[in-house]
Amino acid sequence: MTDAWLTPDPGETVAWEAHPRLMRAVPAILVSLALVATAVAGAVIVDRLALAVLLVAPLPGAYAYLRVVNTRFVLTNRALYRKTGILGLDVRTVELDRVQNSRSSQGILGTAFGYGTVTVDVAGGSDLRYFDIYDPDEVRADIERLAAGSNEVPGTLAQWREVREELRAIRRLLDGQPK
Repeated sequence: MTDAWLTPDPGETVAWEAHPRLMRAVPAILVSLALVATAVAGAVIVDRLALAVLLVAPLPGAYAYLRVVNTRFVLTNRALYRKTGILGLDVRTVELDRVQNSRSSQGILGTAFGYGTVTVDVAGGSDLRYFDIYDPDEVRADIERLAAGSNEVPGTLAQWREVREELRAIRRLLDGQPK
């Protein structure tokens, strides 16, 4: 569920929420493991001071892991949200009525394992990306469906006819007045 960073407006409901796949952190974890192996081998072969590398060895893997678990993607019936940050907090919000287009993409591994990226084109702003998420085509379809529903005109046809008649009456009054 969402954390305190997202406070939905009344009537706003969460339709989808996720974070990037944990596999995104694997390359940095492998770097950390390589640093550990290098430190141990250096201590055995060269000098015990090489063990000092063990102090920094976990940092790349821990940083990558924290970046993944602290990134959240949320889709509500009114907006798209992306939260990132480990120590700080960066929240990007895009209202659904500003969505112009969306597309999903998957690489070879993404196609094989069912993950990819959804990119949303935003009117008057930079694109919003949901990266390394499972089922990107379904997420894109949800975004398009909700964005299409956000463009509904408020009110009934009868109410709009009343507004039209009122505007016509105002126009008749203004046309009859001297300039």
